[in-house]
Amino acid sequence: MTYVIIGAGPAGVTAADTLRKTDPSGEVVMIGGEPEPPYSRMAIPYVLTGIIEEEGTYLRKDDDHYGAQKITYRQGTVDSVDAAAKVVKLSDGSEQSYEKLLIATGASPLRPPVDGLDLPGVHHCWTLEDCRNIARLAEKGADVVLMGAGFIGCIILEALAERGVNLTVVEAEDRMVPRMMNAAAGNMVKAWCIEKGVNVLTSTRVTKLESSGENPDSLLVDLDNGEQIPAHLVVVATGVKSNIGFLDGAGLKSDQGIIVDEYMRSSDENIYAAGDCAQGIDFSTGEWAVHAVQPTAVDHGRIAGMNMAGSVAPFKGSLNMNVLDTVGLISASFGKWDGVEGGDFAEAHDPDNFRYMRLEFDGDKIIGALSLGRTDQIGVLRGLIQTEMPLGDWKQKLMADPHLIADAYIDCAH
Repeated sequence: MTYVIIGAGPAGVTAADTLRKTDPSGEVVMIGGEPEPPYSRMAIPYVLTGIIEEEGTYLRKDDDHYGAQKITYRQGTVDSVDAAAKVVKLSDGSEQSYEKLLIATGASPLRPPVDGLDLPGVHHCWTLEDCRNIARLAEKGADVVLMGAGFIGCIILEALAERGVNLTVVEAEDRMVPRMMNAAAGNMVKAWCIEKGVNVLTSTRVTKLESSGENPDSLLVDLDNGEQIPAHLVVVATGVKSNIGFLDGAGLKSDQGIIVDEYMRSSDENIYAAGDCAQGIDFSTGEWAVHAVQPTAVDHGRIAGMNMAGSVAPFKGSLNMNVLDTVGLISASFGKWDGVEGGDFAEAHDPDNFRYMRLEFDGDKIIGALSLGRTDQIGVLRGLIQTEMPLGDWKQKLMADPHLIADAYIDCAH
């Protein structure tokens, strides 16, 4: 059996290792598009802060991991997939045949419709090459503008703040991390960042970037409120999109990503998908969604690898879960954090001490949660949601004090 994996991120590498373990005799070929060993994009900000070197981002640290596992690693870009012939076509003109194929091509940064994004000094923070360019420009005291304060933007924010730059964050929505936090929590994150010296502008858009006439190496950032901000560096973090354009003509069912079933199998029985390019089952809603986070990619890769090799391993769905450290403030969101129609919620709001907890209920089960300023209950919250544990009398106790979730979990689990 010849297994081919397109993509060498967390989903692809996990799938390759799983395939080798599940089918020791099969041929495993992994194709990666960057001139680096397979690495984790989520580790890039830690390179910017100096916590790790570039090698610390590598997904497998042992020497010759892929060779020792008899996993063939090919560097190259895939242009198309001929599903009828079971052939992958690369940009260098070569081809790779397969019997089972995994698409694990991840996502790419969105490019907002703003003039000037091609100017020197404007970078995404998505690749190790981006990281090198940002590190060169983000010197202590440099004027830096970060476009976007979503999940990825806040991870980058943390790294830039650690470097001691003069940082301004511009977010189009009315709060920070709008896709994982409600207004109370998102604005608490904003207040925390401002207190730490970061200038945060919400409900504001960048309209244009232009070179400064005084210094060709500097930029001017035009905002829709009429302000103009000088910047030595602009970092763009305005969302991502699945890398599936090369599959045009392959006949795979897709929407925001490649639509897969509970076995991570696409509409073609010989092609699977995993990670940021896969639109899989959402644990909380039962609907199909792209969860572009590394834990989901790893889960997808493991499940896909097992099923490609002949095991029967259904996936219950990925939990929408995000945990952030934003200049020292830990925030987390889980499941249906915005609740359901007719559901109850419990809330404890302490903005003076930057602490917040909100639980969302459907009947006597917790289906979603938000947490700020605490790190000790993240595992408990995830467990309560994923086990769909009935709370019984504990629901009313949590409605009165949502901070009692650890007590509720221990009592209800026994």
